[in-house]
Amino acid sequence: MTDVLDDESLDDAGDADDAGDDLLSEERERWLVRLLQLGLVGIVGYGLYRGETGVAVNGALALGVTFVPALLRRDAGISLDAGYVLWISTAVFVHAVGILGPYQQLPWYDSVAHALSASVVAGAGYVTVVTIDEESAETELPSELQFAFLLVFVMAFGVLWEIMEFGTEQVASMLGGRALLVQYGLDDVINDLVFNQVGALVVAAFDVARPDSAADEAAEAVDER
Repeated sequence: MTDVLDDESLDDAGDADDAGDDLLSEERERWLVRLLQLGLVGIVGYGLYRGETGVAVNGALALGVTFVPALLRRDAGISLDAGYVLWISTAVFVHAVGILGPYQQLPWYDSVAHALSASVVAGAGYVTVVTIDEESAETELPSELQFAFLLVFVMAFGVLWEIMEFGTEQVASMLGGRALLVQYGLDDVINDLVFNQVGALVVAAFDVARPDSAADEAAEAVDER
């Protein structure tokens, strides 16, 4: 009897330790998000101090993106896992830091930034396709079609982004200012689109990279309306 009780006590203690570790891990993720947000505030301040509008605007936009999960939770009842929020924050932070120089100084940096950003876009596409699939009686999307949808979704977004970069450069040249978004030639465009697909493939191919809970909650929110 004593052995059984001891085993049960050990099991309970182990479960409690696991729960504590999980809670601590989530807390660490939230603190890391706060640190990244603080870093983005620093980038905005640096851009304003140096009079570099592009740096300040990119930092501000990236900072705004980090608050989107909180707005989704408050206004739409859609919760994102703390780890996924950290992933989003990391992606936009990497982009904002790149404006400071790594994009020009490190040949591989732009590819990494685009792959990270594309994985976030693919996550949004996944939430969209799951919501459509679950809430539309006329639509049935098998897993193969969802896979293809994510790739096309990210490709379309990537093309739109490249058009925006081209457009801002043209406007800046006409106004005599500095473009907020910069292209570095056709090779850069192709490279960006390729690594966009790398990020999309990660989300499309691996379940762990998908925001499943957010997709389910989005479908429920649409159903309630």
